[in-house]
Amino acid sequence: MKRWSKLWSLRHWSHIFKRVPRLLQSPQIPLLDKLLLTVPALLYWVLPDFLPFIPVDDIAVTMLLMNWFVARTERKYPSA
Repeated sequence: MKRWSKLWSLRHWSHIFKRVPRLLQSPQIPLLDKLLLTVPALLYWVLPDFLPFIPVDDIAVTMLLMNWFVARTERKYPSA
């Protein structure tokens, strides 16, 4: 239950949106780790999807990928 309430938290998402650009620009994070966010997100936006011309699912998937990326990189690279 705590995890779901965290996903609805405005404070949590402001942290995610602040951290993603910094982590993507950080020289401490290897390129392969950065590609784990960018490639799936770009592929999901470009490839045909289930709801064409309605970007809500694209945005939701991208936000979930961002959440996963920030949690993973902050755990793996705490000094970044």
